[in-house]
Amino acid sequence: MMNLIAWLLRIALFAVFAVFASLNTQPVTLHYYLDQSIELPLSVALLIFFALGTVITAIFVRCRCHSNQ
Repeated sequence: MMNLIAWLLRIALFAVFAVFASLNTQPVTLHYYLDQSIELPLSVALLIFFALGTVITAIFVRCRCHSNQ
């Protein structure tokens, strides 16, 4: 039963994120150093930065757990 509830919650969350992504397709320009820039849809830029934050957090947590042992 809990497995079913977990899957229903995942499906609902995916639906919310899919609707958010489809409503936010406006292009955003990201400027880098040396006058370099890239133009992406807003939802893609948010997804990239969310993934980067997740990876950086996982690296810090892993390093911290290994330093305590």
